[in-house]
Amino acid sequence: MSTTTLAVLVPLLPFLGAVAGLLLGRKAPGFVRPLAILPTLAAAVLAVIVAVRQGGGEPIDTATELTPTGSVPIDLSLYLDGFAVLVAVLVGVVATCVQLYSTAYLREDPRYPSYAALVSLFTSAMLLVVYSGDLMVLLVGWEVMGICSYFLVGHYWETEAARSASLKAFLVTKLGDVPFLIGLFALATDAGSFRIPKILNTVAAGGLDHPTLIALLLLAGVAGKSAQFPLHTWLPDAMAGPTPVSALIHAATMVAAGVYFIARLLPVFAASRAALVVMAVMAAVTMVGSGLAAIAQDDIKRVLAYSTIGQLGYMIGALAVGDRGAAVFHLLSHGAFKALLFLGAGVIIHAGGTNSLGAMSRMGGLAKRIPDAFWTMTIALLALAAIPPFAGFFSKEAVLVAAEHTATGHSEFAPGAAGWLVLVAGLLTALLTAAYATRLWLMAFRGRGAPAPDHGKEPLAMTGVLWLLAIPSVGFGLAAGPITDWFDGGDLTPTVVTSVLGTGAAAIGAMLTYALWQRAGAKAALATAAGTRDAATAGAPAAVVAAASAAEAPEVAEVTHDHPAVPVGPAADPGKALLGPLHRHAADGFHLDAVYDRLFVRPVRAAASLVRFLDREVVDTYVRGAGTGTQLLGSLVRRAQTGNVQSYLSALLAGAVVLAIATAVLANVNAGS
Repeated sequence: MSTTTLAVLVPLLPFLGAVAGLLLGRKAPGFVRPLAILPTLAAAVLAVIVAVRQGGGEPIDTATELTPTGSVPIDLSLYLDGFAVLVAVLVGVVATCVQLYSTAYLREDPRYPSYAALVSLFTSAMLLVVYSGDLMVLLVGWEVMGICSYFLVGHYWETEAARSASLKAFLVTKLGDVPFLIGLFALATDAGSFRIPKILNTVAAGGLDHPTLIALLLLAGVAGKSAQFPLHTWLPDAMAGPTPVSALIHAATMVAAGVYFIARLLPVFAASRAALVVMAVMAAVTMVGSGLAAIAQDDIKRVLAYSTIGQLGYMIGALAVGDRGAAVFHLLSHGAFKALLFLGAGVIIHAGGTNSLGAMSRMGGLAKRIPDAFWTMTIALLALAAIPPFAGFFSKEAVLVAAEHTATGHSEFAPGAAGWLVLVAGLLTALLTAAYATRLWLMAFRGRGAPAPDHGKEPLAMTGVLWLLAIPSVGFGLAAGPITDWFDGGDLTPTVVTSVLGTGAAAIGAMLTYALWQRAGAKAALATAAGTRDAATAGAPAAVVAAASAAEAPEVAEVTHDHPAVPVGPAADPGKALLGPLHRHAADGFHLDAVYDRLFVRPVRAAASLVRFLDREVVDTYVRGAGTGTQLLGSLVRRAQTGNVQSYLSALLAGAVVLAIATAVLANVNAGS
């Protein structure tokens, strides 16, 4: 079977599995799990075979005309280069892991059949984006992912949080998709084609008439899809969906689509140095802002959400300085360890009965209750913090090296200011990343208080997936040398300067967080002891008062075992000491939602109220007036229709007399003139 045929099957198999799952979900529930896992697993295997056959050689480009348009044609085409085949492997592997994990995680969920089908459809759409060589076909997958994310984030639609989050994610990403679509049409108009190879040839020949405008329009869509400032606010709220959805959407698929799109069309963005500077500013603000916000979050999933935003900022920063190899290398590395972090967080949530890190910090022995999650999440957090020799160290260093080369003038791809901006923001974010990763690990696994509940070993479908993803989280960095054959051939190995700076910043962040955690723990112990003495003095029971965690998610209620209430008390949270007065603002995402509400939502609502008033009081008045006039005229005519023949004859005679008199008068007037 040819490589092209295998590549066609990669997105097709999950699509067929999704259709079959939707059709058979209610009639034959026994087929739901096989239909969810097997097509996705087969697609992952085929993606690996396609990657091996492509081998980093010349891109495989094949196309057939989809439909005549009369102007710019739309082709059903494949464009398989090294970037595409490796990203497809990542998508297939992570999607398979998520489907396996979900069979146990959502085993009691009555809506699991539709959930599994949507995950398969989502996977198919992302694979279509990865392999497509035509921008219009790519747009189809791009938009299908958007609608699937709407349904998956809103899976627990009974809750207001899930409904609001799904709607917000859909609207914010659509806000970026509108200029994105305009940019695609403008790009195709200049290039005369939607096909990626022809567009790249046009750019190389200097054939773009409006490079800055096109690049900025496309960048708006990327900012929405990849959750970059200022369109990133939807991602933390999207944590209202099931945790496996976060591992898929927020690790290897939808949020990675924007980064992958820029990597594919990087020459288009490079044609405008202004666009590269805008991209660098966007990446720097996103990296630092999300790092600060992650330190202040109590919900473990929101910490990981802001972490994802920041890591995507690293990738955009690498693209801003012209190194798409470093960007995609970090995309692949991050996809593995971030999926592991989200799935491990799901095990913690099931074991502890809460999303709240503050509540977990008041539990003792949680790490012993879930050893698989403890060890694998430790590996993933070390990779996230870019500690050598884990995967995140090598991929993040590749980004910093690219920024250093641009900043010091060794690369003329982008302005030196863009390089310095990405480099400084990247080093600061390395410190912040290590800080919030250390904080998460300490609060989740080194809690002090009542023993965590022991519900036995978690299902193999959940723990086995964690260990599978731990392998690339540890060893993928070793691919920094060989993987260049699939990329542009640039060097991805760390340098001494960036290694010392990056690892030093991470070490400072981790040690500072640990020291502040120790101090916060001592203060919390004193406060708890004082509270117990006060309660005993007042005659209250000495036992700790039970309360539910403020960050509980709907999925917690689906666990088949009961959870004791989480004890109330001060939490040993180093985040407050790290951020000081900034903590309150960072916890609320620096109030960007409130800013957008005042700048955009309220004016739009006011305009909508005005339109509604004009429609109701002005337009409807004219409509009602036309109807009322007709009714009045009809009532007058109806009065004349009495049914009396004598009345009709009298009216006819009177009318004839009036006409005769009028005729005589007009005749005399005409004769006199």
